[in-house]
Formats: sequence, structure tokens, C-alpha cells
Amino acid sequence: MSDANRTTADALARRVSRITPSLTLSISARAKAMKKAGENVISFGAGEPDFSTPEHITEAARAALEKGYTKYTPAAGLPELRRAICSKFRRDNGLDYEPSQIVVSNGAKHSVFNACYALVDEGDEVIIPAPYWLTYPEIVKTLGGVPVFVKASKRNNFKITPEQLRAAITPKTKLFIFNSPCNPTGAVYSEAEVRALAEVCVQAGIFVLSDEIYEKLVYGETKPFSFAACSEEAKALTVTVNGLSKTYAMTGWRIGYLAAPKEIAAAIDSFQSHSTSNPNSIAQYAAITALSSSEAAVEEMVARFARRRLALIERISDMGGVYCIIPDGAFYAMLVVSGLYGKRFGSRKIESSMDFAEVLLDAAKVAVVPGAAFGADDCVRLSYSLSMQEMLEGLGRIDAFIQSLD
Repeated sequence: MSDANRTTADALARRVSRITPSLTLSISARAKAMKKAGENVISFGAGEPDFSTPEHITEAARAALEKGYTKYTPAAGLPELRRAICSKFRRDNGLDYEPSQIVVSNGAKHSVFNACYALVDEGDEVIIPAPYWLTYPEIVKTLGGVPVFVKASKRNNFKITPEQLRAAITPKTKLFIFNSPCNPTGAVYSEAEVRALAEVCVQAGIFVLSDEIYEKLVYGETKPFSFAACSEEAKALTVTVNGLSKTYAMTGWRIGYLAAPKEIAAAIDSFQSHSTSNPNSIAQYAAITALSSSEAAVEEMVARFARRRLALIERISDMGGVYCIIPDGAFYAMLVVSGLYGKRFGSRKIESSMDFAEVLLDAAKVAVVPGAAFGADDCVRLSYSLSMQEMLEGLGRIDAFIQSLD
């Protein structure tokens, strides 16, 4: 083929063509268009707290601006911030890291990509429990890795077992991606459960990416336990990802971070220096304040999420044909809607989570995320990151919609 005849599609790198188009794009785009047109759409799709960043954190950013802290920083982040992150790991997780083992990035998603980039080669298998955050497999595929999905049973509250993990490991397995508290299910693994999974990983010698971004958003008796805290052997295999977006309502500030064994951290630091360089300098100064000051605002936010969670669970329990597995963390619940498959709304038949989401949006003006995006086509994801009043109104519409199906 001559250059003159080459199409845009031909020009794209293979790694880009591996990415699956988002199943939720049409739903979110239509919901936004309907809202813009003045329609009263209630959205359960938001993956961010509906609270403002605490004032003392925004004040720290203003102070940094006034002081002219607008220059480049080290690629891996300000030394003061990396020390604050080390203190956070010691205080909250019982983990000791040196600042050289910390890399601050442009959000936790960026940290996840960096960790996978450093560890996953072409053909490497990466074990991902399902339901999963939809970005995990796309990053793995982009890097030439092979996602291997392990289905978490509803009977086990959407958590996989050590036996399932062990059975999924092959000579090609390089990495296990672990997320607790979990997006999209809200599942929280107990310390005993984390230790059992860690033992399997240590025995097999596979690396672990532990995404702990929701660690402070927990409501039940089960408290999250950091994967790297299981043992020194587990710590030597684990890259822990966290960030400020969820805990401090700082989604737009784009500050995430990871802690890793020294050689892995150094490799990620080097790569980031060539790809994005440092994260936003002003946001980094705000992050130092967030990690080093009172968490009263965080505790209030968690308490409000907890009240919404209980109200959501109670309202769903009154609905017919659907149910949810009670979430212990994050701010999501998976509504199991497969009992409605085969039913109709007028001439439209519901046979998948995408069908349910599309018809629900048209009929009731409620937006939800199809579970197919997370590897769970029998569910849709509801976020309770919206006001109590709006949430209850939306749940009422869902209930009325379900009752209208034939």
C-alpha cells in the first residue's frame, strides 16, 4: 500500500485498536444531552463525590499560588508530598516506605497505567476479578497483555476465593489486579481474606497491583486491609495505588500516587519523566495539606454516604424483580436486573444490561451504568453519590418502571 492510499485506520497503532469502545458512552452522552435540553434526568452514573473539596485544602492551593509555586517539580512529585504520603502509609496501613518508593501522578488512573506499563509485557497474563473497574482490562490490552477474568460470586458478596485465584494462575501470569473496596461492587475484603490471597501470590511469585483508592469509604464491620501489609514477601511483590480524588472530594485536582519496591518505583519515575513529567504543582501543595491535617470533613462525608447507602438498600428491598448485594464500601451498588430479562416495555424487549439502561433512560429519565461494562451483564451499577432527595426520587422512578414492564 502506498502512503497516498493509506487510511487513517491503517495509520493507527495496533495498541490503540485493542481498546474496546465504552459501552456506557451512548448512555452518558444521551443523558447529558437530555439534561441540556431541559429534561429532568436523574443520573446514578457519577464516579465522584458530590461534595466540594474541603475549604482548608483549597486555601492551601490559593496560598501556593500567591507564593508563586507554579514551576516544575521533580517528576515523581514534591519531596514534601512524598514524605507526607510515607507518613500516611505508616499511620493508616502500618507500612514503611522511603520517599524514593513513592511516585505521585496525575490521578490514581495514571498510577494504575504506570504500574502496568512497568510490569506487563506482550503476552503476559493479568488476573482481574470480575466485576471489575472497566479501565483495568483496557490498560492491560493496550500494553499487549492478556486479561484473565475470575468471576466473583454473588454468593460470596462479589469476592473471589484463594482457590479461584490459584486455579487462574499459569506460567504466563505476571500480575494480579486487586481492588478493595471495589468499584463497581462495593465489596470489601477482610484482613483474613486479603492474607489468604496474598499467600497464593507469594507462593506463585506473581506481582500485585492493589488499588486502594476507596479505602476510607467503608460502612460495615469489615475494614479494608492493605495487601502489602500481609508480609514482607507480599510487600516486595505489591504496587499499592491510592489518591486524593475519592477521600477528599478532589477528583478534578488529579493527584494519585503509588508505593512500590525500589526498582519498580525507579522505573516508573523514569517513564513518567518522559511521558507527563510532574503532576500539577498547585494540586501537590493542596495534597500535602489534605494528607497532613484533620479529617473531620472526610468523616462527615463518609457519614452522609453511609446514610444514603442504608436508604438505597432499604428502598431496593421494597422493589420486585430486582435486588442488590449489600455493598460495604465505596459509593456504588450493583442492582441485579437479570430477573427482568425477557420482559417488555411497549415494543422494546429487555435482554441485557444495556437494554435495561437504554429503555430506563427513555422511559423514566434515569441514567444507570450497564453492568456489561464491568463484566457483569446481569447487573447495572448505581452510584449513591447524589443527594438523598434526588436518589430516592430516582429509585422511585426505577421501581415504577419495573412495575410497568410486561
